[in-house]
Amino acid sequence: MNRLSFSPLFTRFSRKKTAAAVLLVVSVFFSSFLPAAEPPPEYAAIEPLASKSLLLSACLADGRMVVVGERGHILYSDDKGSSWTQANVQTIATLTGVYFHDKNLGWAVGHDAVILKTADGGKTWSRVYSAPEEERPLLDVWFKDAEQGVAVGAYGLFMTTEDGGLNWSENPIGEEDWHLNQIRRSDSGRLYIAGEAGNICRSDDNGQTWTVLPSPYAGSFFGVLPLEGDTVLVFGLRGHLYRSEDAGDNWQPIESHTQAMLTGGARMPDGRLVVVGLSGTVLVSDDNGKSFSLLQQPDRMAIMSALPVEGGKVLLIGDGGTKELSIAVKE
Repeated sequence: MNRLSFSPLFTRFSRKKTAAAVLLVVSVFFSSFLPAAEPPPEYAAIEPLASKSLLLSACLADGRMVVVGERGHILYSDDKGSSWTQANVQTIATLTGVYFHDKNLGWAVGHDAVILKTADGGKTWSRVYSAPEEERPLLDVWFKDAEQGVAVGAYGLFMTTEDGGLNWSENPIGEEDWHLNQIRRSDSGRLYIAGEAGNICRSDDNGQTWTVLPSPYAGSFFGVLPLEGDTVLVFGLRGHLYRSEDAGDNWQPIESHTQAMLTGGARMPDGRLVVVGLSGTVLVSDDNGKSFSLLQQPDRMAIMSALPVEGGKVLLIGDGGTKELSIAVKE
């Protein structure tokens, strides 16, 4: 295990072996790119069926559900996903990540390295950063507080802000350009990044320095799900799923019963875990991730993210919008 402070992160693997990686999966698996207009519209179009479009990420903002996806679509729901309202959004770029600090203040990121900010609970979003000429999409975003935040993305893109997202600077955490797919914070305050070519990073100081963790797999990880204490899950290509009880220093493989790409996870209020993926994959665990059961969805539609809903239900977010799924209540 290596201790890093903005120094080379990874031993390089063949890029040909990892070309299928990343939540650029958005582009590979779905035709999310739109033909350029002259000039392109500044705001996402308000569309009656936006809630049925491709959605890629979701979060909870003090009870409000917020989802983001293709063509700059951002929608919010105050009735646990029964109905959705489309937000006013200053971009048409595909959006891949969203994070809320509190019920009002949130950020979203996506293609064209676009970064959006809201101060009204997700009703309206203003573009605070964009760099389409660099062709490096941002894939996820996290904030320590109302001022300090991190956005991660393709080709090693790692950006930070100290003023609530009004200004951003690029601060690479290594010389290699592996895609950084998802960033999550544990209950204990550690940050984890799941990345391309089996790369997993951890920060114990709110992102100032990073440790490259030993990897159990050379393929790409698209999601990380911190649990209680030092337990954490990582998952990605071909159904690969691993669990650690020591903050990522050692990993154990977990049977996922699928070879579908795993893309997102959620912790349920009763302690159960849900991991989702392509081909309608839903995995459920009632033993803190030591084992999972497969609840294959018959429509086989891609699921990119999940949010817990009261009453033993989970909201699935992905191709075709959102769908509520009841899962067996833990006895």
